[in-house]
Amino acid sequence: MTLYRSFSAVQSDLKTGIITCRRLVEQYLVRIDEHQHLNVFTEVYTDEARQQADAVDQKLTNGSAGRLAGMVIGIKDVLNYAGHSVRAGSKILDGFTAQFTATAVQRLIDEDAIIIGRQNCDEFAMGSSNENSAFGPVRNAVDPERVPGGSSGGSAVAVQAGLCLASIGSDTGGSVRQPAAFCGVVGLKPTYGRISRWGLIAYASSFDCIGPIANTVEDAALLLEVMAGPDDFDSTVSSRPVASYSQTSLPDRPLRIAYLRDGVESEGVDASVREATQRTIDDLRAMGHIVEPVELSLLSSLLPTYYILTTAEASSNLSRFDGVRYGHRSTSVTDLLSLYKKSRTEGFGPEVRRRILLGTFALSASYYDAYYTKAQQVRRLIREETERVFAQYDFLLSPTTPTPAFRLGEKTDDPLQMYLADIFTVQANVVGYPAISIPNSSDGVSEAQVALPIGVQIMAPPFAEGALVALARTLEESRLVTKG
Repeated sequence: MTLYRSFSAVQSDLKTGIITCRRLVEQYLVRIDEHQHLNVFTEVYTDEARQQADAVDQKLTNGSAGRLAGMVIGIKDVLNYAGHSVRAGSKILDGFTAQFTATAVQRLIDEDAIIIGRQNCDEFAMGSSNENSAFGPVRNAVDPERVPGGSSGGSAVAVQAGLCLASIGSDTGGSVRQPAAFCGVVGLKPTYGRISRWGLIAYASSFDCIGPIANTVEDAALLLEVMAGPDDFDSTVSSRPVASYSQTSLPDRPLRIAYLRDGVESEGVDASVREATQRTIDDLRAMGHIVEPVELSLLSSLLPTYYILTTAEASSNLSRFDGVRYGHRSTSVTDLLSLYKKSRTEGFGPEVRRRILLGTFALSASYYDAYYTKAQQVRRLIREETERVFAQYDFLLSPTTPTPAFRLGEKTDDPLQMYLADIFTVQANVVGYPAISIPNSSDGVSEAQVALPIGVQIMAPPFAEGALVALARTLEESRLVTKG
């Protein structure tokens, strides 16, 4: 059994007849069965994936196959796929079947990607460890006693463990990049509005982005090319032309790269993360680029701004889950009000309830200006400060996470410590800029003497995904950044 780590390797073997799509799917199905202890998939489309594989094999034979023929993909449990259940990791959507397919998913299918199953995630994408799912926690394949990151933890572990070639996740505050870092794979968050959100179950509508998780930068770039572009169903999506991201090259000049000083100097960042990030900075300088430290005066305001605004939007978005129209409905009710209260209390997990309550409080009449309005003002200031940084620099570099993957249960009793895991990733969502996490070399070793993956994050100006993946690919190809 060949464990493929790049789409180019799959395409090469398909072309020479070493493998077929059907045999490829069978291999993944075997691996999924062997790795059930990781709790990655909430549903595996066994028969359907085989049928899709047979159809793609026929297209390859007659020369009509799409760009993704032979790519086996998993989708996060917040993306609608018509005729299939979608649960968002929650009891509130028990028995619900998607009535339509998300635009991003449909575009993958149109290019002959094979969807092999639905992947576990934090409930309604709210979490940094994938411990909040109604289906139980996902486990990191490097060390099953550690978290995979969240909320797209199942999607990241699926790629990490070779259960599919790539996954499609969602990123509201780092939910693609943070698990990618913890699992030693590539996670790409595009510019806000680059990929249609139609068919994505909303958490915070002005922050949510759909993004790919893959083994290589090239594969992530290809998936972005396929999914990006205008969509009549989403008024917030950009109408800008989609570039050939996987073919973009860097300018023939030294790049100006800023790095976040706190990422390599703060004692709050794990020593192994600081050292790995510093090595990357040194390597970029050795390549002839100008790499300089910057400080964000509003760094301490990032998380409060993010959590006030996202919980407020979640309070509004999740009001549709009321036990009346679809999903879980409590049976021990006496009137309409008790139906709402009991259905939502029984259906939502503790973290989702916490965020709804926080958001409702921030939106309440007495506190609206003090919290929500103020957070919107600070969001604008953060965007302006970020614009000033990118007026001088081409990229902003930082660790993806302040620590390697932590142990299951280590932070569940301290929400603040859990939220701090997003300190480096939320900026890209607050300002809507693209960012990518790629594996960084790590000398960090856990108590069990297992080397833990570490990620480095690169952020670029809006719609500069081509340059972003070009720099990430340069690091990847030069082996200056390797899987931990």
